[in-house]
Amino acid sequence: MIAAMDFSAFGHLVRLALQEDLAELGDVTTNAVFDAETGALTLLSKDSGVLAGSGMFDLVFREVDENTTVEWLCREGDSLAPGNKVATVTGRSASLLTAERTALNFLSFLSGIATITRRYVEAARAGGRAAVLDTRKTLPGYRQLSKYAVRVGGGINHRMGLHDMVMLKDNHIDLCGSITEAVRRVRERWGDQFRIEVECRSPDDVDEAVAAGADVVMLDNMDGETIASVVEAPHGATKLEASGNVTLENIGALSAAGVDLISVGKITHSAPAFDF
Repeated sequence: MIAAMDFSAFGHLVRLALQEDLAELGDVTTNAVFDAETGALTLLSKDSGVLAGSGMFDLVFREVDENTTVEWLCREGDSLAPGNKVATVTGRSASLLTAERTALNFLSFLSGIATITRRYVEAARAGGRAAVLDTRKTLPGYRQLSKYAVRVGGGINHRMGLHDMVMLKDNHIDLCGSITEAVRRVRERWGDQFRIEVECRSPDDVDEAVAAGADVVMLDNMDGETIASVVEAPHGATKLEASGNVTLENIGALSAAGVDLISVGKITHSAPAFDF
């Protein structure tokens, strides 16, 4: 079940995108050719993957002309194949043509993220039980939408930003002096309000983070042999997360090694646009 998303909160992004296209004079081509005529468009999939972002598609057409009607033939999260009819859009011809590219840009962007996420999720499940996480490597201003698309694709949001989880990375630890001291300071400041994740560069780091009470340890750029040795060592309730240079080719092996989580930056920063 995909959690509901209030796309109306992103009206500012729609207005910004339309302003890029329309500026002061509007759609000079369409406005010269059409007046009050009405028409219909059919949205077709030209790709294989996952539908995400239908609410943004709707929002663009409503922003241009509130009388435009969009009828969806597929639902959010559905698998698409080339040639599938996805939606029909009816209204004033001028409104349809003015809005179509901006609407497609949002839909292609979000469906691309959902599609590549599902591929990683399926590859991880084929190897083991690890869940696929996203990262903060997102297009600025589009994080909430991007992470929504990750959820549509079956992934899990790691953290929304710097405000909702503690993540002690190598720079924090190096400047602080040790993992133990960094965790101690966090607990002193926040108690148990936030989960604490610690980026670890070696098995010794993992041992120290577990002893310090970390909730999650990130196995940063560790090779398969090292990850296997960490998984076999006692780590209690601490979750193990693999991260760094994760690909569709190696995620199955990482999952099979027994980690709980695998974070993948490219599902948000390098997802190919879905072709409609």
